[in-house]
Amino acid sequence: MKIGVAGTGAVGGYFGAMLQKAGNEVIFLARGNSLKCMVEKGLIVESEAETFSVEGTFTDRYESLSEVDLLLFCVKSTATKEVATKLQPYLKKECVILCFQNGVDNEEILSAIFGKERVIPVSTYIQTFVKEPGVVKQIGFPPRLVIGALEAELSNKVSDLATLFNDAHIETFTSRNILGVKWKKLLWNVTFNPLTALLEVKVGAIFENEGLKQTAIKICQEAIAVARNTNVDIEEDFFETILEQGELARNHDTSMLQDKRNGKAMELESICGYIVKKGKKLNVETPALETIYHLLKYQEEMMKDPFKV
Repeated sequence: MKIGVAGTGAVGGYFGAMLQKAGNEVIFLARGNSLKCMVEKGLIVESEAETFSVEGTFTDRYESLSEVDLLLFCVKSTATKEVATKLQPYLKKECVILCFQNGVDNEEILSAIFGKERVIPVSTYIQTFVKEPGVVKQIGFPPRLVIGALEAELSNKVSDLATLFNDAHIETFTSRNILGVKWKKLLWNVTFNPLTALLEVKVGAIFENEGLKQTAIKICQEAIAVARNTNVDIEEDFFETILEQGELARNHDTSMLQDKRNGKAMELESICGYIVKKGKKLNVETPALETIYHLLKYQEEMMKDPFKV
């Protein structure tokens, strides 16, 4: 299969490389030093299982993806609309777009641009980061994917895609409630990403301080209340499961923390802002999350313009 990767960072780089290694033809959309290094040396993956490199087509030209049958959409949510709009004129109508992004709002944007019948959500479970340009490092438990369809007619396609990823040694499951699955992942992200990014600490620091732990629990409970009022089937005590999952990732640097340290825009709106704003529409209060959200927004503004008063 001819596959495109939009956003060859940690996530796109890892899954794209695994698909290329399995014999698929993959075109990697990248830019800057990452693109330069991959053109010269290929894409290197250092995982818990092995270290390998793949050759492929590495490009910054959107038109290079015009013949792909499948697109892994892995850009940061801050660039969803911009990148999708640039890709839209070039992707063939038969191309299916897999949304690998954080949050639950990106599918709406992609569906508006490409059509709901072409967009398939994916929930990713992976600890990975860009070690250096052209090198992706995967740590911790084996990566896992959950795929589901927004439209019933895509159900068979979902099964085929699960087979494609499993054949590439990527553990992949299907779900008939993929938005519920993605909401549960968002709950993990909103519980740990904002606090670790604000304080610039690993996930484990939250468990080592009772005040931080209680704040994380409060944020998670607020997000669960918003989800339940959006008719997402999540138990009120699901925060206990989120905490258990966090315990398993004590040494993890969250994606928002990595972005902040690297001077990149954080996925603040998809992970925090979306829930705060949705809560206001539903008359569900989110005071703990809203406070952290505004503190992070201020920090991000200072990063862009340190002389701003």
